Amino acid sequence: MTFEDRGYSVCKVDTATDELRLFLTDPGGTPYGTFDAVDARLAGQGKQLAFATNAGMYHEDRSPVGHYRENGQEVQRVIANAGPGNFGLLPNGVFCFGPGRAEVIETKAYQQRDVADCPNATQSGPMLVIDGDLHPRFLEDSTSRYIRNGVGVSADGSAAYFVMSDSAVTFHEFGRVFRDMLQTPQALYFDGNISRLYAPQMNRNDLGRRMGPIVGVVVPASGE
Repeated sequence: MTFEDRGYSVCKVDTATDELRLFLTDPGGTPYGTFDAVDARLAGQGKQLAFATNAGMYHEDRSPVGHYRENGQEVQRVIANAGPGNFGLLPNGVFCFGPGRAEVIETKAYQQRDVADCPNATQSGPMLVIDGDLHPRFLEDSTSRYIRNGVGVSADGSAAYFVMSDSAVTFHEFGRVFRDMLQTPQALYFDGNISRLYAPQMNRNDLGRRMGPIVGVVVPASGE
């Protein structure tokens, strides 16, 4: 899609029909790191990725910087305090999803929730859109531009939009994509230059640094 003369790759997930999953480590505890490693694991289950992207910031060992829950199992606690870098630019937030719905929730609001509401959750930051408004720290005249990716969710939780910029953009420009073009009342930043996208329908299987958390849609393997 094109917005304000800049290109963006947009993948829409229907939370009622699509099997959205998080991936961090294989059963032996080794981080997947790549889309191909996730796909190889899924092949043994008769499944494959239909779409995937990096899903939050991570340390050198590829462990999540922030909160992470996969299939109800917590790997990393919630990190609610301000800190250096984009993750600590409060407010940050959590992308959470379960059967038939998805949400982007500001971190402090997430802490008030029943964890059962979010069997799958990944924390990142900063928030891009909060209740229909851009993050208060974003500057319209900023000169800080990077490739960026993130997620926004429709008001009713039925659709999640995963977006990656095709060129370097500011936070303000990227946030407007979710607020003004996709009209998602809540949106969350995932990361910058390390952003990767796997989308066969777009002929995309981006290579680069090994990743931490990955989010993707799983479908039956071709021919199954």
